[in-house]
Amino acid sequence: MVNASPAGAGPSDRPLVAYKVLTRAQMAELEAQGSFAGAPVDLADGFVHLSTAAQLAETIDRHFAGQDSLHIVAVDVEALGDAIRWEPSRGGQDFPHLYAPLPLSATLAYGPLERELDGSVRLPTVA
Repeated sequence: MVNASPAGAGPSDRPLVAYKVLTRAQMAELEAQGSFAGAPVDLADGFVHLSTAAQLAETIDRHFAGQDSLHIVAVDVEALGDAIRWEPSRGGQDFPHLYAPLPLSATLAYGPLERELDGSVRLPTVA
């Protein structure tokens, strides 16, 4: 298996893979409809919130604490083109924000949220 974590970087050393955390119902929507318009917070903010691999654990701990049945979606940043904008957010870090629905065709891998023994997030893998 090949890990979906970024092996390289894009322009300005940006990761080539970003991650979206979805509930079970949101994951089912992405699979059934072929796209995901966003969670309530995404719709309110006007973009789909994504995280880099380095930002993912803190995103989950801050915004999804205590929730079960979460899924992680690995997203091909380059496939999203100009719909992705890197903008400062938490702690001044640049986060990938998607100004369009997330298409299933731009996903590289997805699966249930799992943690390693050290508490880090296990990233979805591509077979």
